[in-house]
Parts: sequence; structure tokens; C-alpha cells
Amino acid sequence: METPLNDRLPSDLKQQLDALSRRTHRSASELVRESLRRSIASEQIAAVRKMTKPLAEAHGFLTDEDIFKAVS
Repeated sequence: METPLNDRLPSDLKQQLDALSRRTHRSASELVRESLRRSIASEQIAAVRKMTKPLAEAHGFLTDEDIFKAVS
């Protein structure tokens, strides 16, 4: 089920959105939905990282490289 969302955009952002829409042959709504999905996913990943950081550091994982080495 889709729910309409009404929001205001600064005119420069609207112009950039419209230009991207034309360039990519995708609707502005599709681009906004995709951007929102990415933003939410990024925030969720950041929250998980923050929550697991103390445990990871306690086990010697201080950087992303440490984790990549362990799983490779």
C-alpha cells in the first residue's frame, strides 16, 4: 500500500531532482523513494555498528580492515 507524502523542497534541490529525473529517465518520485531507502539503510547500519562496536573492540576488531582479514 502506498501513502502519499507531501513535502516542500528548496527550489535548487527541486531543479536538481528534475534534471536527474530527465537524465536517468526515472520519475522524481522513484528517485526520492530510492534516496530515502538508502538513507534509512545507512542510518540502520550506523546504529548496528554503534551497538556492536564495544564488543568488536573487546575482541580486537578496531578497523574494517581487521574484520575483512578475519572473514577472508
